[in-house]
Amino acid sequence: MYQLFILVNHGGELSALADTADRAGMSCRVGIELHQLDENGVMPPDAVILDLSSLSQSEARLMIEECHDRRLPVVAAVPREAMVDYDPSLNPDEMLFSPVSEAELTARVGQAIYRVSGPAGPKLLKVGDLSIDQERYEVTVSGRRVALTYKEFQLLVLLASNPGRVYTREALLSQIWGYDYLGGTRTVDVHIRRLRSKVESPGHSFVETIWNVGYRFKAPA
Repeated sequence: MYQLFILVNHGGELSALADTADRAGMSCRVGIELHQLDENGVMPPDAVILDLSSLSQSEARLMIEECHDRRLPVVAAVPREAMVDYDPSLNPDEMLFSPVSEAELTARVGQAIYRVSGPAGPKLLKVGDLSIDQERYEVTVSGRRVALTYKEFQLLVLLASNPGRVYTREALLSQIWGYDYLGGTRTVDVHIRRLRSKVESPGHSFVETIWNVGYRFKAPA
């Protein structure tokens, strides 16, 4: 079962989420900063959970960004009474409203891990001159390294892993941002446009727009 690291903003007080994880058969540690994972002998967790009941929005944003840098799946746990104050721009890999059941916690953690790691399979995708290294989080086009944001990288991996398949904007929003994301499908268009500007050129076109539907990655000829 999953190993979790639960981030809180206080020491000594065990997060209620840890009790739920324990009942679900998951092992977990509770800490106040990600640097605790760098201690000797500490194995990286399968996922990180941010207990937003004890964190400010600014603290949560910094921790989520650090999780993304470390390629650690991160789940934001939002108190139900604070739902209206949740900022969707935090962009965790998954979110849940606490208190949460053992079954939902397990499902949410699994979904976050899938979004970051993808299904089991090749970690190096090559389509023509485009190369995507999912282990090193690197993308190159004709040997030229391309710097992508976390969400741009996730979009590219999803599309390139399924060439020829058409994804609606709603499907991309659900799979990359999570179905609880409170923003609109315009977010998808903006990220696709930025992705194209970075990986495409007159001689290299990878992503096609299917008008009034969504997008697809061009299937190899």
